[in-house]
Amino acid sequence: MAALTSVVSVKQYFRRLRDPRVVGRSRHRLIDIVVIAICGVIGNCDDWPDIELFAKNRRGWFKRFLTLPEGIPSHDTLERVFARLDPRVFMECCVEWLRAVADVLGAGHIAIDGKSLRGSASSKLGPLHLVSAWATQAKLTLGEVAVDGKSNEIAAIPKLLELLDLKGALVTIDAIGCQKAIADKIVAGGGDYLLAVKSNQEHLLEDIQATMSRALDGELPAHQVATVTLTNEGHGRQEQRTCTVVTNLKKIRDRAAWSGLRAVVMCYRERTVNGQKTEDAHYFISSRRMAARKCADALRDHWGIENGLHWQLDVSFDEDASRIQEPNAAKNFGFMRKLALCLLKQHPAKMSIARKRKAAALSPDFLAAVVMGAAKPAKV
Repeated sequence: MAALTSVVSVKQYFRRLRDPRVVGRSRHRLIDIVVIAICGVIGNCDDWPDIELFAKNRRGWFKRFLTLPEGIPSHDTLERVFARLDPRVFMECCVEWLRAVADVLGAGHIAIDGKSLRGSASSKLGPLHLVSAWATQAKLTLGEVAVDGKSNEIAAIPKLLELLDLKGALVTIDAIGCQKAIADKIVAGGGDYLLAVKSNQEHLLEDIQATMSRALDGELPAHQVATVTLTNEGHGRQEQRTCTVVTNLKKIRDRAAWSGLRAVVMCYRERTVNGQKTEDAHYFISSRRMAARKCADALRDHWGIENGLHWQLDVSFDEDASRIQEPNAAKNFGFMRKLALCLLKQHPAKMSIARKRKAAALSPDFLAAVVMGAAKPAKV
């Protein structure tokens, strides 16, 4: 019964979601449609017809906590409603729920990165590109903004930052986000940045490389240089990463233009895979003074958004194969996938995400436990 109570309580997070339909001409309640769709995506459904079929086979279970005055909505109804729902408000409702389930008090480390939904392309529009914020420790999606393509991420990132509570957070972004205005916004919001640097900023990469050369040659005071080397092995691969953090910024010509700039960073990596050795170096600027080990961990954790979010969406939810093309419907379905992924990650069962989705499709008990964020499956 506890699981049933928690499923019912989910409805509270969507109270401020405005029904876009004409008053008095709707056969199905909005909250019923939303809860059915979310449960369907958790339960291994990848499109609207899947959700309709799933809900019809679970009608008795849904009837225990939803009104369903006209039965289960058709897939056409589901699609029409989600095509008209405000994606930003829907996302905010989902994030509020996720924060409650994950009991997240502070964001900690936020990784920002973009991903294209290839299957969403139509004859008139290219694929939908979503820029997402990912709390690396909580493995939680904090928000996203849709843009026309990767080249427009620069405009999307400030909009995404406005959705986030940045106080005390460390924000990591790849080189496309290395912009003075973005750094300003992060610092103004009470956070710190760790931004990748390439040749997109005049002189900056050159100045960081010159500073690192001085540090490695012993030309800078020891207390202004910190270094750590970390080694990982496994699956026929050996990797050694050396992270160097330098707080001497005298050679950074535009240092005053970067809000709160306190350090420059180099991550040098040697990888040996099947006897083949490769080397590369990446450079960063940071507004937070960190120990070299903490900086190295943050850089490694940044790619959690690739492995823990984007990869899972492709492999466990087959996102790239989705053919939902109406922009709002694609955005809303995309965030339901992220919501489902985060809820499934919270469940402690020792199974892959794909297998958890199948378990949720087969067992109402398991589905209820995922929805409520329970420590173990409960009886319904």
